[in-house]
Amino acid sequence: MRISVRFTAALAVVALLALSSATRAQAPSTAKPTAGIGTYIASDPLAGVRYNNRYDLSLGTAYDHMKAGANVLQGSNLGGLDLSGSYWFSKHWALEGSGRAYLGSSGAGTTNPAALHGPFVSQYLFVAGPEWLGPHNKHGALIAHAMFGGAYFDAHLGSVTPQTENFYYNQVAPAAIIGGHMDLNRSAHWVFRITPDAVLTRYSTNYAPVITQNDVNFAISVGVEYKFNKKR
Repeated sequence: MRISVRFTAALAVVALLALSSATRAQAPSTAKPTAGIGTYIASDPLAGVRYNNRYDLSLGTAYDHMKAGANVLQGSNLGGLDLSGSYWFSKHWALEGSGRAYLGSSGAGTTNPAALHGPFVSQYLFVAGPEWLGPHNKHGALIAHAMFGGAYFDAHLGSVTPQTENFYYNQVAPAAIIGGHMDLNRSAHWVFRITPDAVLTRYSTNYAPVITQNDVNFAISVGVEYKFNKKR
């Protein structure tokens, strides 16, 4: 009887020791892995995106379509640069300013007595106005703006007068840019930016018949934005 009791107690002790060892083997380790060869350390380059910067500046290659004259049927496809900057008063509202320069060839007038082929024209825009931060997260944002100012048009015709080709004369005219930005954040400071806009201009002729015409054309720029460290 005593042998049986002792044997049963021994079996119980062995079973408890085996259960304790299994429990320790299954318990998760709380030790922190040390960095070394083959160790993957996760990082998030967008972790610092906050939308609380005071200033930002963007530069992009730009495209603009326009008509060089009120009666010129063929449009002008212009390329250039778009330099824009913003001062943020709050998380959603800022004052934005933009300077844009475009250069390209244009179709000539319907009669074209000077026999010009693809004369160059240029357009320079200087505008400013309110900017509004719309839907956004750490990955990107949609931003709207409406800016107003002036446009300078230059018809590079040499000795040929603008009247000969039905072009606008070289002038400064009222202009507006309405559209916005589509931003894709690459880090806390750098942003890939696409800016589609409608460009409104009000050019005129200084020869008979005197015409003042409102033109609405499409423009787009693609580039990068940098957000400065200074916070609101």
